[in-house]
Amino acid sequence: DPAAAHASRIPAGHPEGYLEAFATIYSDAAELIRASIEGREPDKDARLAPTVRDGVRGVELIEAAVASASQGGSWVRMGG
Repeated sequence: DPAAAHASRIPAGHPEGYLEAFATIYSDAAELIRASIEGREPDKDARLAPTVRDGVRGVELIEAAVASASQGGSWVRMGG
């Protein structure tokens, strides 16, 4: 429907809240940067920006998934 396409800000196939989710991540990242520049603790709610530790855990998850797949789908321990 051309009228619906004109009224929508997101491409077909993206769920409601798609843009808002990114806006929240960007706002949290900006708060973390501002707090660092100003030498203060960030707002306690600004925690959606991933940390290095989050990245490490993500890599561990992928490695565990690959190991599990190579072992026929068996359970494997992450980070080990």
